[in-house]
Amino acid sequence: MITFLQGATDTVKQVVDSAQSAAPNVLSAPPEELRFIDLIIKGGWVMIPIGILAFLGLVIFIERYLTIRKASRNETNLMVQVKQSILSGRLDGAIALCKNSNTPLGRMLQKGLLRVGRPIKDIEGAIENIGKLEVSKLEKNVGILGIIAGIAPMLGFVGTIIGVISIFHQVSIKGVIEIGTISGGLYTKMITSASGLIIGIVAYVGYHVLNMMIEKIILKMETDAIEFIDLLEEPGR
Repeated sequence: MITFLQGATDTVKQVVDSAQSAAPNVLSAPPEELRFIDLIIKGGWVMIPIGILAFLGLVIFIERYLTIRKASRNETNLMVQVKQSILSGRLDGAIALCKNSNTPLGRMLQKGLLRVGRPIKDIEGAIENIGKLEVSKLEKNVGILGIIAGIAPMLGFVGTIIGVISIFHQVSIKGVIEIGTISGGLYTKMITSASGLIIGIVAYVGYHVLNMMIEKIILKMETDAIEFIDLLEEPGR
């Protein structure tokens, strides 16, 4: 009997020693790293439309920014040259300058010059119509950025809500609330909310940046149009 107890005691000690020797290895195991691509995958199918919105918004912003930047270049020299040509009586030269500039201001002035000889009201109307057309060209697709700024955060919240529903569905099936199930599933589903908010904020900023650039161009076009009309109304022209 004594021999049996000693054998059992030795067995228990061996198990304890094995557990103690294994414990440091468990504690020293490196924590799992969160990679960006893994987070996106864990976000679920909602990340697909969010990613499409991000790509679409980026393409629109870059294309519109370059277009508006090109249209907003300083055209002071053009206005000075047109003024000199008009005062010198070289109307054809002024029209050629406007045509070669290939800018919204140049097209406005060209339309006004082609109407020289008609009443000032007709010239003003022609310039105003061309100005509206040029502004509409600059604003093309800019509104889509505003839509993306509103839709992306909502899509993110939808993804999170779907994830929460899925988590509680699993809890109802198992009949047991497990902290690991809830916390692990919830943090992955919150990825959609974070992604949607980030994309929405970026799109919102881009939308207003482009609008401010367009407003600056509109102000410049209106100022130059007024100067052009005043030039045509100068006595002795």
